[in-house]
Amino acid sequence: MTKEDLRIIYMGTPDFAVESLRALVEGGYNVVAVVTMPDKPMGRHGSVLQPSPVKQFAVEHGLKVLQPEKLKDPAFVEELRALKADLQIVVAFRMLPEVVWSMPPLGTFNAHASLLPKYRGAAPINWAVINGETETGITTFFLKHEIDTGDIIQQVRIPIAETDNVETVHDRLMALSGKLVTETVDNILAGTVTSIPQAHFKDVPLTPAPKIFRETCRIDWHQPTRQVYNFIRGLSPYPAAWTTLNGKSVKIYEAEKDTATPTAQPGTLLSDGKTYLRAATADGWLHIKVLQLEGKKKMPVTDLLRGLKLEKDALFV
Repeated sequence: MTKEDLRIIYMGTPDFAVESLRALVEGGYNVVAVVTMPDKPMGRHGSVLQPSPVKQFAVEHGLKVLQPEKLKDPAFVEELRALKADLQIVVAFRMLPEVVWSMPPLGTFNAHASLLPKYRGAAPINWAVINGETETGITTFFLKHEIDTGDIIQQVRIPIAETDNVETVHDRLMALSGKLVTETVDNILAGTVTSIPQAHFKDVPLTPAPKIFRETCRIDWHQPTRQVYNFIRGLSPYPAAWTTLNGKSVKIYEAEKDTATPTAQPGTLLSDGKTYLRAATADGWLHIKVLQLEGKKKMPVTDLLRGLKLEKDALFV
């Protein structure tokens, strides 16, 4: 079977998933349909429907698009079956029921943004940066019942610099994802895949990567400087680490470490009112570089200080 004959169904939703779909389309692979989330209501009254980035790309390239509300819907399952796919590919999509992932004869594989079995879950890039990892990557693996636990097909690794945030790591992984997905398809076609059960990676710690909620993003200034610094960059620019000042939310997007011995309780702010703003941690200080006060625009701290007068005992909480 050639790549032009191989019938592929592609499943994905956000920007991250577009690159792999692009690589398949531009590489001449036979994508017979794309499955993505239903259009999202937008606007003040939810009257405008916003298609996912994957749908936008698929429509622009004349691909058939399916947008089921429920993946177990019998009508959707029958529509999938009628497409007679040989292979399904999943990138940044929902958890699939067995009736869907077990359907194609060559299986269903997922491209996950971590070095599995580490960082299984919904937010692997965020947690890798938050935890101060110096390396991450993308893994392709065959789906099975438990999420992100299937047999590993291939992996590609990239370094994480201490100055990286989640956006820079996301973008580098996204750029690599298309190449890894097409390589995986080629190896499946060639019959050269030898997948490895994740249970074989006994020396890899099973660090989870659960979904991130607003309360997850609150900064604990009682932690050491390095941990707070990693926490901020692991959530920047989205959804953004936050704290409060005078009872109002403050999002912090960029900071720099300062290991000077703290002379005040964690969260205490020091500033000359013009050029710098420092916040105390458990063992040092952070220089706040870019932030956003509740109801204001995101801005460099030097711009903020022009119009903000800090009280003598100002404190991030």
